[in-house]
Amino acid sequence: MRKQEVRNGGEAGQGHGAGSPAEQVKALMDLLAGKGSQGSQAPQPPDRMPESPLRPHSNDLRIKRHREALLNRTGGGGAELGSPSPRLTSLLLVEGLTDLQLREHDFTQVEATRGRWCSARTIALDRLFLPLSRVSIPPRVSITIGVAGVGKSTLVRKFVHLWARGQAGKDFSLVLPLTFRDLNTHEKLSADRLVRSVFPRAGEAGLASAALTRVLLVLDGLDECKTPLDFSNTVACTDPRKEMQVDHLITNVIRGNLLPEASVWVTSRPGAAGQIPGGLVDRMTEIRGLNEEEIKECLEEMFPEDQVLSGWVLSQVQADRALYLMCTVPAFCRLAGSALGHLHRNRPGPQDAELWPPRTLCELYAWYFRTALGGEGLEKGKASPRIEQLVPGGRKVVGTLGRLAFHGLFRKKYVFYEPDLKVFGVDLALLQTALCSRFLQREETLAASAAYCFTHLSLQEFVAAAYYHSASKRAIFDLFTEGGMSWPRLGFITHFRSAVQRAMQAEDGRLDVFLRFLSGFLSPRVNALLAGSLLTQGEHQGYRAQAAELLQGCLRPDVAVCARAVNILHCLRELQHTELARSVEEAMESGGLAGLTSPPHRAALAYLLQVSDVCAQEANLPLCLSPGVLQSLLPQLLYCQSLRLDANQFQDPVMELLGSVLSGNDCRIRRISLAENQISNKGAKALARSLLVNRSLTTLDLHSNSIGPQGAKALADALKINRTLAFLSLQSNAIRDDGARALAEALAANRTLSVLHLQSNAVGPVGTQWIADALKQNRSLKELIFSSNSIGDGGAKALAEALKVNQGLKSLDLQSNSISDTGVAALMAALCTNQTLLSLNLRENSISPDGAQDLARALCTNSTLKSLDLTANLLHDQGAQAIAVAVRENRALTSLHLQWNFIQAGAAKALGQALQLNTSLTSLDLQENAIGDEGASAVAIALKANTTLTALYLQVASIGAPGAQALGEALAVNRTLEILDLRGNAIGVAGAKALANALKVNSSLRRLKVCVVDEFGHLCMFGLTSSVAPGRVTWLPGDTALGVKCHLTAAVAPVNTSVPDLSLG
Repeated sequence: MRKQEVRNGGEAGQGHGAGSPAEQVKALMDLLAGKGSQGSQAPQPPDRMPESPLRPHSNDLRIKRHREALLNRTGGGGAELGSPSPRLTSLLLVEGLTDLQLREHDFTQVEATRGRWCSARTIALDRLFLPLSRVSIPPRVSITIGVAGVGKSTLVRKFVHLWARGQAGKDFSLVLPLTFRDLNTHEKLSADRLVRSVFPRAGEAGLASAALTRVLLVLDGLDECKTPLDFSNTVACTDPRKEMQVDHLITNVIRGNLLPEASVWVTSRPGAAGQIPGGLVDRMTEIRGLNEEEIKECLEEMFPEDQVLSGWVLSQVQADRALYLMCTVPAFCRLAGSALGHLHRNRPGPQDAELWPPRTLCELYAWYFRTALGGEGLEKGKASPRIEQLVPGGRKVVGTLGRLAFHGLFRKKYVFYEPDLKVFGVDLALLQTALCSRFLQREETLAASAAYCFTHLSLQEFVAAAYYHSASKRAIFDLFTEGGMSWPRLGFITHFRSAVQRAMQAEDGRLDVFLRFLSGFLSPRVNALLAGSLLTQGEHQGYRAQAAELLQGCLRPDVAVCARAVNILHCLRELQHTELARSVEEAMESGGLAGLTSPPHRAALAYLLQVSDVCAQEANLPLCLSPGVLQSLLPQLLYCQSLRLDANQFQDPVMELLGSVLSGNDCRIRRISLAENQISNKGAKALARSLLVNRSLTTLDLHSNSIGPQGAKALADALKINRTLAFLSLQSNAIRDDGARALAEALAANRTLSVLHLQSNAVGPVGTQWIADALKQNRSLKELIFSSNSIGDGGAKALAEALKVNQGLKSLDLQSNSISDTGVAALMAALCTNQTLLSLNLRENSISPDGAQDLARALCTNSTLKSLDLTANLLHDQGAQAIAVAVRENRALTSLHLQWNFIQAGAAKALGQALQLNTSLTSLDLQENAIGDEGASAVAIALKANTTLTALYLQVASIGAPGAQALGEALAVNRTLEILDLRGNAIGVAGAKALANALKVNSSLRRLKVCVVDEFGHLCMFGLTSSVAPGRVTWLPGDTALGVKCHLTAAVAPVNTSVPDLSLG
């Protein structure tokens, strides 16, 4: 798309008042010839366009009549149009057409993108033709794209209607709406006649008035233009009165050779919009489809009097992912609602009971066809006619419309006129019936002739397939041959093969859905549905197996699985031949996908990536893909939202392939995991190059590869430019200090990365200093995992200085970094002033009681830290007691881990006393500390008073029966503890009894884990679950100790129903 330049004086000054009629005519001619009036005016803000100096002209009688005429054409008083949908009043701003939009069928576009729209930028309808900034000019050529049935013409009618009422487009004094259905009725036109065709009331003076104001020319439905636009070979013309072919005229108007000062708004399906060179387009927008809530609202609007019915219809379309995706297209949603609503109101008889609800595209349209045939049954209270009553009407419709639909589809013709109908022998009288009106709609053009088109493209494809299915059984020549003559082709399968070949060769996919319908007519369910009305009972049986074999034979070992191959899987599904797809789906679920690498299996996997619920949120493909398989799947992986490609032994060449995918403007991948592969710095550089242009990826996981310092530098350089990546994991990649320095430079510039994992990367104090300096400037990073490096006290001090300045970091992980009391002292001094850090992990360092004193002082001051992990340090009783004092005062900390710190009963008593006063701590971990029965008793006393603790971990804490009894007594009183873990303690039968008695009255505990040693010294490992109903207890295999088992069963089964997880062992 071309860049918009700063608005110049000549452009800003258009629109001054007209003089004599002669001067007005001259002004019009200047406009048509490309000579605007000159003037000067300062650029205006986009929200305050200059008021037209032609205000008298906007009140001209002719303009008023023009507005009235437009009101009549677009809905009179506007009640029919209603208020515009939010979907139509907020359009997506896009930067151009993607390869998918240019080359694939509309259905394929929706299926591949899963009905999601990736553009984050939107523009309001009332600002569609305004500058985007204060220094840019309004767009001259705007294009709005959208798949068939998404609402492009509805959008145009709404805009024109609102303009006619003075509610939108107020900066336009004249709007001239034209459709290509209108333009197709002319063989030749001039720019002069083009304007007069839509503004016939204008005389010379009226046209001059138009010339002096801002004019919008609307060209709706470029995809329906009878002749493709050819910008390369069209001769330039600046004479507004010269007659030329319509496509040449439109080309010159878009180029600006004619009507250069009029704004032009074109609407089109995406593929046809590609006819216009991007350099001529100033603004491109897209109409998104329905979201989940809007699908629900659409169905509710169809059945306002019956919410139960709308709910049932919604549940049916949601039950099939492929159909539900298509319901993002409003026209398809209404068609599906119409068929399913009729189906629900007129429940099928016993003979049809197994044929509903529809589960394939062809089944749905077959039901719609039956609904249309029995149109009178749509009225509430009337029964559907019997099938034998429908036979003549159904076959007559297909006979009348089918040939028209088929040849139109083959020739890319979607709008028909009376001469077309006569050529194909369409009975004009039949078009007036209610039955035909469900398929073909009539529209009057400005030239007072009628245009006909199918109510939706898919209906044209369905009727075309029905015609081809019928005609191919008696045809002796290829039905696709334009002249009707070809080498003889006899038999249905021969013609079916021809259709498959044509569909596979069609680069734009225009025959894809046609082939699906044709395949669907061979399925048993569709045959049973349409037997008598369209199909012959049981005729599918002679063709189905051959058709399935023929289709699967198309899945050749090509380099890449193309959209045509994926469409073959759709055809097999329509045929109800799902064995291939089902085998691959089962392999995905069981982890056995590695052995399925044949071309058919690859195509089936690509198909499942689009339609399977298993792949809806994440394509989980670890340990199963070879480089060759991945290469063949790349075109389809492009549209996955989340990819897990871990442990596939991918090397650098594969990263070149993935980089090309991530660089594509079609790319929809948001999360990709490449952990545990064999990626070196060369592969990292390939990925980094893609990050320079990628605008979709938010998560990149590269942990456990070998990218090294050079790979880290390449990724860092990309991060300086990339504005979408939010999560980056480089764990275990040996980036060292040089890599850390490069990443630090990126952090200083990047404003979107929020999570960075750098654990196990051999980063020392020097690299840490670079990271710390970057954190002083960075405000976006929220989580930094820096564990298992070698930062030491020097690195800890550097990070501490950063924490005094940084106000963005929420989580810092410094586990296993050789930090001693000196480093902890610096970190704690920073915590006294830092007000943003929520989580700090210092486990597996060398913090002694002296360091614990600094920790305690910081906890008494800090009011934001929520989680502190001090596992596997050297606190001993003295250090833990200091922390206990801080816990008394602290009101922010919610999680405290003190596992394996040589803590004994004295410190446990101090912590117990602190818990009686603390009102914030919810999780306390004291496992692997020898607190004994005395310590357990102290904690138990605290539990009787504490009302906030929900999780207590006391594994391997030297607790015996007395300690368990004390805890049991506490549980009988406590009403907040949900998790208690006592594994690794010799609580014995007496301890088990105490816990059992507590469970009789305790209502809060959700998880209890214990280990019991009986009187014979046997370690008993039991587990039970009792979450459904009292008395329902499941025991896991174990040893003896039946007495303990009975005690706990008696406690849980009849009384306590709140313990879903009770494990002994």
